[in-house]
Amino acid sequence: MKSEKQKAIGSDALALEVKGLTKLFGTRKALDNLDLELPQGAFLSIFGPNGAGKTTLLSILSTLARPTRGSISVLGFDINEHPDEVREHIGLISHRSMLYPDLTAEENLLFIARLYGLTNPQARVAELLDAVELSLRRHDTVRTFSRGMTQRLSIARALICDPELIFLDEPYSGLDPHAVDILDGLIARIRDGRSFIMVSHDLQKGFDLSSHVLMLAKGRKLVFSRKEDLDFTDFAEQYRSTVGMGVA
Repeated sequence: MKSEKQKAIGSDALALEVKGLTKLFGTRKALDNLDLELPQGAFLSIFGPNGAGKTTLLSILSTLARPTRGSISVLGFDINEHPDEVREHIGLISHRSMLYPDLTAEENLLFIARLYGLTNPQARVAELLDAVELSLRRHDTVRTFSRGMTQRLSIARALICDPELIFLDEPYSGLDPHAVDILDGLIARIRDGRSFIMVSHDLQKGFDLSSHVLMLAKGRKLVFSRKEDLDFTDFAEQYRSTVGMGVA
């Protein structure tokens, strides 16, 4: 079921609209004139070698970096003109936890919940701690957590505001099998009515989760397509022979 916040955005809006996106670092083009349109409810998996521009693209879309040129609309909001509105509707799950190690699991989530102005932060925090199976460690500081537990708490952190669009930057990196199962279950549970954009080096996993795929090399778009229009074997071969060899 969609939340009131999701209904307010409207079912006819695109999750993402990118036109002419370019990002320069000095004279190097990290992203080169990208055009993308992604419908709401889609799951986009982004593939490419190191240096392809994947993380740069995710950073810009999630308002952590600014483009050099181009226009970007996220859920109907221009990210340059309305970055705060964009941030109210997105969540980011990364291989970096973005947690405070000296706070407890509960304190970390309550801090974020209050930043978002949730009306009942205690209930939302309890719900998410239960979802990521950390209720029994709620009063323990994050620095005492294993890598898998820290990543599970970072997933809860990203979901605290019930986001309509979720960015995932190598979210499975370093996860143990149990944590992978928890993340898979959470994605399946919340997928209806939400959009996802994931950077992944795992071709099979990313392809299986996706509704759309994007392949980047040297900041340029090589493939952007609905999954149903692609054959995985052909796609994997193109990845190995072109992107895997670093050829643009």
